[in-house]
Formats: sequence, structure tokens, C-alpha cells
Amino acid sequence: MRPMRLAVLTAVLALGAAACGGTTKSSVTSAPAEPPASSAAAASADPNAPIKPGLKLAFLPKQINNPYMTIVAKAGEEAAAEFQGEAKEVGPSDASASSQISYINTLTQQGHDAILISANDPNAVCGPLNQAREKGIKIVSYDSDAAPECRDLFINQARSEEIGRSQIQLLAEMIGHKGEIAILSATANATNQNTWIEFMKDELTKPEYKDMELVKVAYGDDDDQKSFTETQGLLQAYPDLKGIISPTTVGVAAAARYISGSKYKGEVVLTGLGTPNQMRQFVKDGTVEKFALWNPKDLGYLASYAAAALVSGQITGAEGETFQAGRLGERTVGANGEIILGPPFTFEASNIDDFDF
Repeated sequence: MRPMRLAVLTAVLALGAAACGGTTKSSVTSAPAEPPASSAAAASADPNAPIKPGLKLAFLPKQINNPYMTIVAKAGEEAAAEFQGEAKEVGPSDASASSQISYINTLTQQGHDAILISANDPNAVCGPLNQAREKGIKIVSYDSDAAPECRDLFINQARSEEIGRSQIQLLAEMIGHKGEIAILSATANATNQNTWIEFMKDELTKPEYKDMELVKVAYGDDDDQKSFTETQGLLQAYPDLKGIISPTTVGVAAAARYISGSKYKGEVVLTGLGTPNQMRQFVKDGTVEKFALWNPKDLGYLASYAAAALVSGQITGAEGETFQAGRLGERTVGANGEIILGPPFTFEASNIDDFDF
């Protein structure tokens, strides 16, 4: 990434568009679990405490074969090295609701200082996460939140409302605010996806979108082939479809691959959340005009520093606490333990070659 662009992006971000595979506050409908007795909420913060040496952090993504999640975890590992800690990535190969549970249990047994998780389901992971907390392990969710009662912090790439509304605004601009649209999501239980989609639906109720209609929300399960097939199905089922939003890195790349080789190229507008490297060819061949994302490297980097600050006692997760996040500078804990990375950034032909991730 060119230095000037990095500075601009860091300032703009200072998501938290493909990946996402990628998240966001959850709307938890089940009864809240009792927080563990060892919850940091009762502790007091010491902002001057040094980061403890030799911290062991573990990133648990939705799935390990997701390129977006890999970028996040690698950046987290790099950050850990800066404060003389260690971080690793472990996780399932599928993004089902219960697939992360066995990994949480194993990491708990191994005695890690912090588990950083992008939750496939906000509630399915709650029990094992609270068992980890009872043993003194700090829990930091990132990208896709766990239920707030079973984690200490949530690193949100951007405000959920900002992500959801901006996706509709971006697509509407490209289709002239008219026509049928569809959404290609990740899994049906993904916290971030569902929160963004609710804001998309709400944005569509505004008068300026009266000539746009959301006809379908499809789910590709963050699986490349299923997302490819779901895109094909959408286009065949809705012959008047004007645009697709895929707010997941796996989904948007798969959709672009299908459209690029079909009769729909140049006819159906595709946007969503993706990384520049995976979307570059589709921007250059005219399949995709614009898409969005935050910098996943910054997301993983911030998550590592937040976990280190939490474990070291610099913060407890209470609103208003601050800590230093390396090259990203001072960060503040918001309501419900949420730390925001920054607003989405739009990639297009004029700037995509300025970024390499």
C-alpha cells in the first residue's frame, strides 16, 4: 500500500467491504446468561500498566479457509510480536453455528491469555466462552460479535448502521435508484451480516428508494461454490434483477466470478464488501464498478492490542476507557465494550491499485 494511501485510509478508518467474510452488535433474543464471577467489569483499570510480556493470544475466525479472516489473523500475529507476545490462528473449515465450540474448549484447556473470536452464531458459543472467562481468559470478539454477556470487548470494523446503509446507498447510486435488488449473505446466523441487512432494509424504506425493491436474501454460507450457485439462482429466478449486494468477501468474489462469465455482465450491478486483491480483476474487466471494505490488517492489529490491554489491566471493557494501539494510536472503549475501527472505504478503478491486501 502506498504510504500516502495508507495514511489516508488510516485516517478515514480511524470497518469497523468483502470480506467479510465480513461485524457488529447482535440483537440477542435469548435470555442473557449470567456473567462469570471473574468478569473484568468489577475490576479497576490501570491505564499506566505495562503490557505483560509473553502473552498468548488465539484468533478463532469463522473459518480458516476464508482469505479475509487470514489477513486479519496475520495482522494480529504481527501486532503481538510488537509487544513480545504470541498469537496464532485456529478454527473450523466450515462456518456452521456450532463449529467453533470444540476450538474454544481446546484453547481454554491450553490456558491462553485471550481468545479472539469472529462468531458464527452469537449464542451458540456463549457457554464455552463463559467457561473460558471463569478460568481468567479474556474474550475479545471481532468482525462478528458474540452475545455481549459472554465476551469482554467487541472490535467492530465500522458502525453497523454505517455499513448497512452505505451498501444500499452505493448500489442505489449505480442503478439510478430504480429496480429489483437482492442480497447474497454469508450464513443465516452471522451476527454482522444480519445486523447490516436490517439496516439495509431500513434504509430502503426512505422515500428516495421508493422505486427499489428487495426481492430476496440468499445465503452462500461463506462457501465459494455455494455462493457461486446462489448467484446463478438469483439471476435466473429474477430476470429483472438490477443489482446484488454481497456483504461478505467470499460471496462477493464468487458472485463476481459468475457474472463476469455470463450474459449478465454489464447488465446487473454487483457491489458488497471485498478485498482489493480478490476484486481487482473484476473491477478491471468491468464486472464490478465499486465495492467497499475497511482494512482487515488494521482490524486484526487493533484486536491484538485491545486484547493485550485487557489482559494487562490497562482497560476492563468499561465505556470511556482508553489504551494505545500501536501505530493506530489511542482508542476508546464505547458502550457495551465496543471499539470502532472506522468507516467503510470505497474501492474503484481509480484507486484499487493503490492497495495490496
